[in-house]
Amino acid sequence: MDRRIERTIAKAREAALDVLADRGFAAFTMEAVGERSGIAKSTLYRHWPDRMALLADALETLNVQPKPREPIGEGAFRDRVIALVGHLASVFEGSRVARVMPALVDAATHHPEVRDFLHAYSAARRRTLVDLLARGVASGELAADLDPDLAALALSSPVFYCRFLTPAPFPAAHVSQLVDLVLRA
Repeated sequence: MDRRIERTIAKAREAALDVLADRGFAAFTMEAVGERSGIAKSTLYRHWPDRMALLADALETLNVQPKPREPIGEGAFRDRVIALVGHLASVFEGSRVARVMPALVDAATHHPEVRDFLHAYSAARRRTLVDLLARGVASGELAADLDPDLAALALSSPVFYCRFLTPAPFPAAHVSQLVDLVLRA
C-alpha cells in the first residue's frame, strides 16, 4: 500500500477514537472524523462504509493484543498470562482505547448496534485469555477445577473497575501479583 494512503488511514483511525472519546457517540460521525483529521469525508467512505466499520478498524488496529506463545519451559505459562493481562492494564492506563471506552459503554445502552459491537469486541479479546487459561488447565499447569471463563473475568475486572470507578487506573506493575492471586486461588 502507498505510504500516503497508510498515513491517511492511520490519521483517520486516531481521529475516530479521539472524536468518540471527546464528543460521545451521538457526535461521532464521518464528517466529525473528517474535520478532526483533515481528511475528506469521501476519502473516509472509500476506506470504511460507515462509522461502525471505522470504529471497529480503529480499535482492532490501535489495540493489538499480544499473541500467546507456545510453552518455553518453567514459568512460561504464567508469563503468557501476565503478558495478556499486562497489555489490558497498560491500555487502560492512558491510551486512546481507554479514553473511548466510557463513550462506547454509554452508547451501548442506547444503540443496539454499538451494544452488539462492544459485546463481540470484548468477547473476542477475552476469548484469547480464556483459551490460554483452558490450555493451562488441560496441560496441568493450572488446577483441574479452575473455570477459565470465571478466571478471565477475575483477572480483567480489576483493570476495568479501577479505570472507571476509582481515581487511578490499575497499575500494570501489579499485574503479576493479580495473576498469582487469581491463579493460586
